[in-house]
Amino acid sequence: MRNDHRPTGREKLFGEDEIIVSKTDRHGKITYANDVFLRVSGYTEAELLGAPHSIVRHPDMPRTMFSLMWETIQSGSEIFAYVKNLCADGDHYWVFAHVTPSFDEQGTIVGFHSNRRTPNRRALPVIESMYAELREIERRAGPGEAVVSGRRVLSKKLEEMGTPYDVLMFSLGETKR
Repeated sequence: MRNDHRPTGREKLFGEDEIIVSKTDRHGKITYANDVFLRVSGYTEAELLGAPHSIVRHPDMPRTMFSLMWETIQSGSEIFAYVKNLCADGDHYWVFAHVTPSFDEQGTIVGFHSNRRTPNRRALPVIESMYAELREIERRAGPGEAVVSGRRVLSKKLEEMGTPYDVLMFSLGETKR
């Protein structure tokens, strides 16, 4: 199941005291969605359970970012990221996501858990600019090289800034809302 809705350009907001929570199996299929996720995304629980988490993927999100997130969590590490998601009706919502792997007793990854909060609104212009640049790089590189090219540029940018990815995400979150 994919979200084939066209983006409307309208943003949905949710409360700073609310947390969007979802869990997936190790393949990214949704196994749990809390009420906030259901309300904000506009999907029913029946529509989300068993669907790939990419059902809420907004076309403004660079493939590079999902590659980075997926690589990080599959390695057993957590990641924090700004993500723009697409609602069932074509509206969108921004989140500051914290995604962590879930492990069984033997230490094997069995799924993933994501908590998403309202993003720092002042960080969004920086994130939107970075994502637009990555999308353009991906577009020029073409489908076969999009992620490789995007990851190369993202790594170079972080190197030039002298900061690792996670430090950048947190520094953007520290600016006054």
